[in-house]
Amino acid sequence: MQFFLDNLILIAVAFISGAMLIWPMVRQRAGGPVLTTLQATQLINQRHAQVIDLRTADEFRKGSLPNARNVSAEAVGTRTGEFKKDKPVLLICATGGPPARKAAALLRS
Repeated sequence: MQFFLDNLILIAVAFISGAMLIWPMVRQRAGGPVLTTLQATQLINQRHAQVIDLRTADEFRKGSLPNARNVSAEAVGTRTGEFKKDKPVLLICATGGPPARKAAALLRS
């Protein structure tokens, strides 16, 4: 017991560093897979993926992928009926933050 008390700071540092190493994997699983541009292009061209752009309307007007639909991350839950279940859905987001991860999790369920 004295060993743990004497080395409490080292144990805390080891625990925190381990958690920081694991965090990216946990975060990625919560939102879904992240694709490279090549993988996204192949998904669109070969499997006719549906492209949903979660960015703001202003960002969407500045430029988007062909055939992309602008749907806010908050509105995805109410518009799931618009998406075809037999085709993959590709979500585009400016930051990949919590709203995008929540939308991805909602669509997966």
